[in-house]
Amino acid sequence: MLATVTFQRARTEEQREIRRRAILDEASAMLDEMPVAAVSLNELSRRVGLAKPNVLRYFESREAVLLELLDRFLGEWLAELAGELAAGVHDDRPMAERATAVAGILSRSLSRRVVLCDLFGAQGSVLEHNVSVEVVARYKRGSLARLTTMSGLVGRCLPELGENATLFCLQTMVMAGALSAYSTPPPSLRAAYEAEPDLAGFHMELGDSLRLALTATLLGVLPRD
Repeated sequence: MLATVTFQRARTEEQREIRRRAILDEASAMLDEMPVAAVSLNELSRRVGLAKPNVLRYFESREAVLLELLDRFLGEWLAELAGELAAGVHDDRPMAERATAVAGILSRSLSRRVVLCDLFGAQGSVLEHNVSVEVVARYKRGSLARLTTMSGLVGRCLPELGENATLFCLQTMVMAGALSAYSTPPPSLRAAYEAEPDLAGFHMELGDSLRLALTATLLGVLPRD
């Protein structure tokens, strides 16, 4: 049985920040157990030990909580990615070889972060709805900064991309979100695949599918030798 956290009334800014972090941490723990679509504000409130109206004092909706987590996870991933690209892509190699290495590193790194990919997939259709202009604008400003960071990392490995580095990075996140839905089928669909192996072609392994898609995209937009 899950234990809940009991809070006293937050009276200072420090106490309010502790409360916000506790809500975010509990939502993060829920995402380790269930897909984004299954995370509810009622269950989050129960687990964090607050009435739902009190949670709404800190975050205006479930989607606002998840958007903030998406920004957190994206920042953590980019910090890790910087080291992986630096170690795995050698700037003295031919362009096509560097492109293949970048696609491989991105796909392997993202396939280890299933929750991040699930959040990518839900961003446009779910998470950016039911939030105020202020919240979504703040999130988008943060996203722009993250995108700039990622574009810089990829651009250092593949300067031939030029301005296309930003578009490629944005497409990488979109593809990771879309392909993640096909890599984690619900129980009923998984059972159907097992019962009818011919249908299993619709079940795509995230790392391999993403590597193929990213490699094709990069080699398609890079200039020809």
